[in-house]
Amino acid sequence: MTRILFLLLLTVGPGLYSVAQSPLPLNEQAYTDSLNHQLQIAGTDSAKARISFLLGDYWRGKDTLKGRAFLNQAAVFAAKYPRLQASYPFYEGQFYFNTDKAKAGAAFLKATQTLQPFADKDALLLRSMAWFNYAIMLRAEKGDAFVTDTWLNKAIPLAEQAGADEKIGLYYTQLATLFMYNGRFDKAEEYNNKAIALLESKYPTSTTLMLAYLSAAGNDIYNKKKAEAKRCLDKAKQLLAPFPESVNYPNYYYNEGLYYTMANEFDSAMASLNKGIPLAKKLHQQQLLQMLVFRKYNILQESKQYEAAKQLLLELLNEGTLSADVNNRRTIYQQMAMVNASLKLMGEAYRWSQQYAVLSDSLQSSNLQKNMHELEAKFNKSENEKQIAVLAAEKEKALLTARNGRLLSWLLGVLALLLLAIAGFAMVLNRKNKKLAAQQQRNHQQQLKEAEQQKQLQVSEALLQGEENERERVARDLHDGLGGMLAGIKINLSTLLPAAQPVNNELSRIMSQIDQSSTELRRIARNMMPESLLQYGLEPALRELCESVNREAVHISFQPFGISNDMPRQTQITIYRMVQEMLSNALRHAHASSIVLQCTQTKHTFYITVEDNGRGFDMALMARAKGIGLRNIKKRVDYLRGKMEIEAAANEGTTINIELDVAG
Repeated sequence: MTRILFLLLLTVGPGLYSVAQSPLPLNEQAYTDSLNHQLQIAGTDSAKARISFLLGDYWRGKDTLKGRAFLNQAAVFAAKYPRLQASYPFYEGQFYFNTDKAKAGAAFLKATQTLQPFADKDALLLRSMAWFNYAIMLRAEKGDAFVTDTWLNKAIPLAEQAGADEKIGLYYTQLATLFMYNGRFDKAEEYNNKAIALLESKYPTSTTLMLAYLSAAGNDIYNKKKAEAKRCLDKAKQLLAPFPESVNYPNYYYNEGLYYTMANEFDSAMASLNKGIPLAKKLHQQQLLQMLVFRKYNILQESKQYEAAKQLLLELLNEGTLSADVNNRRTIYQQMAMVNASLKLMGEAYRWSQQYAVLSDSLQSSNLQKNMHELEAKFNKSENEKQIAVLAAEKEKALLTARNGRLLSWLLGVLALLLLAIAGFAMVLNRKNKKLAAQQQRNHQQQLKEAEQQKQLQVSEALLQGEENERERVARDLHDGLGGMLAGIKINLSTLLPAAQPVNNELSRIMSQIDQSSTELRRIARNMMPESLLQYGLEPALRELCESVNREAVHISFQPFGISNDMPRQTQITIYRMVQEMLSNALRHAHASSIVLQCTQTKHTFYITVEDNGRGFDMALMARAKGIGLRNIKKRVDYLRGKMEIEAAANEGTTINIELDVAG
């Protein structure tokens, strides 16, 4: 059994490539349907670029032509957005991940550089993933120590800054796999436990947790912990069960085959592998396919089916995925020698043994050459140190000989140097004090500036609050006071018309004017403080606002997504006023006939996009504009700690994108 476990360890290292990238959701159909729907309704090129990146990343492993088409489409949409342009190298590296390690590695390294100027969470996460995948691309060249160092000191810290707990869980799982490959099963168990504890508490139904279970099961197999391995396998299968088309089934069957092999249940192991192999072929999972085939060889060899086992080894060598790693290739040569010896083909066995010996000697020679270079460097360093010591002794002797004749000059020189040093120290200290004073002054100015900004924010908040309170009071007085008075006047006038008396045209006209005045009064009161906003929340109020503006010559499309009524009332009022002002500008100034209003909320972030087909305006003239509409909008955006982006050109319409912080 020890020999079997040693052979099982052969394919742990390549297993890094099968799950190193972002794992797909278990429900892939729902994921792609959602992305396609979002792409159809996306109102801006920036949104279309982000969605196209994700679709390209999904299709690259299933349909390379489709994946490349979405990647190119994303590049076109991202042309006007530096932040999205900086993301392109990462997704290009993803595209080449399984086909061209050199191109992928160069693209991932470039992504770490292009994304560095951006500090948002998405950029931090992409940089983290770029470093993670870059290390994998250079693993064959620089070794596992380089991979571990890059993950621990670059990828994981960036993921922590981005608050990406699920990604950190995936990194822990991959560290565990790397430690397994190097025989550090204790460290592998430590990182598997960290990944599972984190993911079970925050992402209990995720693909990442399923992969962590499979990693833990593999480590338990090598530690001969049968019960623990079975428990982890069952948990992984429970997560996969609702999704029979998941791309993760070949990986599951591979680990299930490992378990049955460890338990000496070879028929069950073969059944699991025979399930995984056609799925891996169908899904083009070439690395995992060869790992499954090697497991079949292991079982055939243990079952003394030597001829079939030999054919599988030859297929692995000809295919080349596993044998690309020199250590794996050496192990396969060794197994070819053994299986030919079992078939009594001693000539073949000797030939494969020779190839194994040559490769082993090559590896040892490489290590020896490296050691010789290190020893040579150490020797040269030692010789240089000896020579320096001799020269130093001769110099000291010469100095001692000359010192007797120049003692006075030497003392004067030392004194001069001491005075010079004191003067230099005084200059440095003075310069340092000046810099410190200047820094303190800058800090003081910055504090004053921040205090002024905070004061302005408080004043703006108070003005907005007071303005809305006054609007609400006036609206209530108009509706309840003046509205009631008009209703009373109408009732009193109606008493002047006895039922039997002919209709008084003048009196009827006056009553009609009273009705029109009441209607106008209600419209003014609703604009000042819409009752639907106070009673039903932001989304119904915005819908009512759009319907009130809709007419035959103007069409407004309102598209709400995930708007919550749990936002503070003042926040909802502020958003309503911004939308009201933007719609008013589009109608009064742009003379638009078609307006799209899209409002989306994601947790504590609220996005507003307003697009119109109006006259637009020259952005260069915006700073000299005297209107207060945009200033009012900007004031409310600043109040909600938000950002506003305006895209406009003369006769080409206007697009306004706003991102707000709506945390209570």
